Amino acid sequence: MNQYETVFILTPVLSDDQAKETVTKFKTLLADNGAEIVNEEAWGLKKLAYQIQKKTSGFYNLLQFKAEPAVVDKLETAYRREEKVIRFMTVKLDKYAEAYAEKRMAKLGKKVEE
Repeated sequence: MNQYETVFILTPVLSDDQAKETVTKFKTLLADNGAEIVNEEAWGLKKLAYQIQKKTSGFYNLLQFKAEPAVVDKLETAYRREEKVIRFMTVKLDKYAEAYAEKRMAKLGKKVEE
């Protein structure tokens, strides 16, 4: 299994409950397809660098997970189908990025799974 990191931006017109619901939906999708979620962070409402779909801010979320490559395709298809997602990016972490992610989680006081 490879380790991936995905960041997605939700539209700012959502309530906090709706944003959390959408994140839970994607976490459930990952879990149902055999992925192991390593870390989750909600960065909150932030200003965008440029307008996307006439919006200047959005709810940023980060998910780090271990999964097979086919799961990433399913996740990105779900992102494209969800109207609440205005932008997303998923990257495969190499050994250096994984080490950095572990140090970052330790610094934030989160449990590091090995």
